[in-house]
Amino acid sequence: MSIATTNPATGQVLKSYDPMSAEQIDAAIGRADSAFRQLHGTTVDQRAGWMNAAADLLDADRDEIARIMTTEMGKTYASAKAEVTKCAKAARFYAAHAAEFLADEPADAAAVSATRAFIRYQPIGPVLAVMPWNFPLWQVMRFAAPALMAGNTGLLKHASNVPQTALLLEDLFRRAGFPEGAFTTLLVGSDAVDHILSDPRVRAATLTGSEGAGRSIAQIAGRELKKTVLELGGSDPFVVMPSADLDRAAEVATTARCQNNGQSCIAAKRFIVHADVFDAFAEKFAANMAALRVGDPMDDQTDVGPLATDRGRDEVHAQVRDAIDNGATVLVGGDLPAGDGWWYPPTVVTDLTSEMRMWREEVFGPVAGLFRVSSYDEAIEVANGTTYGLGSNAWTRDPDEQARFVTDLDAGNVFINGMTTSFPELPFGGVKNSGYGRELSAMGMREFCNTKTVWMGGEGAGSVGPAGAHAE
Repeated sequence: MSIATTNPATGQVLKSYDPMSAEQIDAAIGRADSAFRQLHGTTVDQRAGWMNAAADLLDADRDEIARIMTTEMGKTYASAKAEVTKCAKAARFYAAHAAEFLADEPADAAAVSATRAFIRYQPIGPVLAVMPWNFPLWQVMRFAAPALMAGNTGLLKHASNVPQTALLLEDLFRRAGFPEGAFTTLLVGSDAVDHILSDPRVRAATLTGSEGAGRSIAQIAGRELKKTVLELGGSDPFVVMPSADLDRAAEVATTARCQNNGQSCIAAKRFIVHADVFDAFAEKFAANMAALRVGDPMDDQTDVGPLATDRGRDEVHAQVRDAIDNGATVLVGGDLPAGDGWWYPPTVVTDLTSEMRMWREEVFGPVAGLFRVSSYDEAIEVANGTTYGLGSNAWTRDPDEQARFVTDLDAGNVFINGMTTSFPELPFGGVKNSGYGRELSAMGMREFCNTKTVWMGGEGAGSVGPAGAHAE
């Protein structure tokens, strides 16, 4: 098992790390448990001060952090800097709103024969976060900010190809003032996850990653009776109807497919276009994809950098070749570049059929599949005809169609005339094989809280209380 920084632009291994021993893992869990007891005794205002300090550090160190991310997984330097800025925003959001999200929630005391009744949200303890390489800072921050602000501690098992980013995150929260052990990076492989999650001091887990990884975590957590939040893969539909602004839709479609070099769970992947505008949209979209500049991710003029791993690049090309071999048409791209690094060109494939892998699988690279449909009902059938349900996009200026898409698209997120993205202010997550639970917003904070019912009796409360009532 290798834990190393390998530059995707060159294939060169730049830095390697030894995995932690069982003794080191045990000590790290112990520190997280001790830090939880410390955090439990702090106020929201104290934690907000530390979280705001973390945001300030992100802003101050933005360029260097972005450079590390680009070197480790190949995203463009410009997008890496934007990711750091987004993380700082999320940190400040939770620092500002944690008191509101954690405030006692009053209930109808009279209805339950109490003098007072309310709900209290309290932290549960150390939480294991198993995180992916594609947004190596943001995926972690959107867990860490709400978890730490709630009073939990974090144990990070990051992807093995972004170890420097993982260590940077531990250092960030320490420098910001959080107690030692409040956020700890575990340099371990996936084979250590069972042992870590089985430890009674670890109370829950969150994972962003593949469907297979999600099933594995859920199985362990189920055995141990521990809470999980899973954000898994997606094969997001991007539906274009006749009333859509085609120029704008084609422009956004290009960004939506190739953001982060096409390596995003919520990137639009299946472009479902009404027959009345199919040819016009396909022409505009293919031209936009062909115009994207593939090259050095540190160059500000670059639109698409290399894919993060050689295995990932090989898988994308295998999916494209499978489509071609089974009769699909390539409008743009589709050729495997020669030379060093794990590059892949922006690619558009049409004439897809159900026998092809691209019909049913997520493609994790800058490859778009175009689907022609003849009606709204057929568009919904194709859009929902996958095992995934993470994000979705629909382009129409018809108010009735807009309302129907909101209801009919089977996904955790529906974006009308815009590109699917995540915001600290809105809950984020999926349905079906895209996982369960929600990140971000108040919901994301409360996922790892004990939602405690409080019933208080006394003078005037009446003679019937919990002990004299049915327990459930």
